[in-house]
Amino acid sequence: MNQPVTEEEVQTIHTYDGIQEYDNPLPGWWKNLFWCSIFFACFYVVYYHLGVEGRSIHDDYERQMASIFVRRFSTIGILEPDRETLIKYMNDPEWLAVGKAVYKANCVSCHGADGQGLIGPNLTDNYWKNVATIEDVARVIADGAASGSMPAWKKRMTHQNQIVLTAAYIASMRAHPVTGKVAEGKEIPAWVN
Repeated sequence: MNQPVTEEEVQTIHTYDGIQEYDNPLPGWWKNLFWCSIFFACFYVVYYHLGVEGRSIHDDYERQMASIFVRRFSTIGILEPDRETLIKYMNDPEWLAVGKAVYKANCVSCHGADGQGLIGPNLTDNYWKNVATIEDVARVIADGAASGSMPAWKKRMTHQNQIVLTAAYIASMRAHPVTGKVAEGKEIPAWVN
């Protein structure tokens, strides 16, 4: 039979300010869980962080996004960043929503949620840097501008249609100007007359 534990047996030799410290060991299940989590973490780090390229959660996300875009874009083919295509998709709400989603994911930090301009210029006014025609919007997105201040997105975006539809969305922002950053660049005529 188990003998009851006396108070002297559970006390430690530590006494602080006249207070006797008790030795209350952690439960066995808690210690086992602790050691199992450390054991699991070693394999997790090796597999996901130090292992073969392409196993990280970011790589998995990129693969899934690429497959979604490829399936969705298969209905329209590969778009060319010419005037007719950009104007056509500027007025197509379904595909403009795709351009808006790409803009919100990648461009908001510099150009603002409504294109009002933060670090980057205001995209809703008639004054543009590095852009003279509507085709230049897609070129600047793809190749970047201002010696790297505007990064080149052609290698970061998984499909060319993302660039074209984002350019169409950005071009459509001029129809709804918002107060924001002071105008920069030269005044350019409207995309559609």
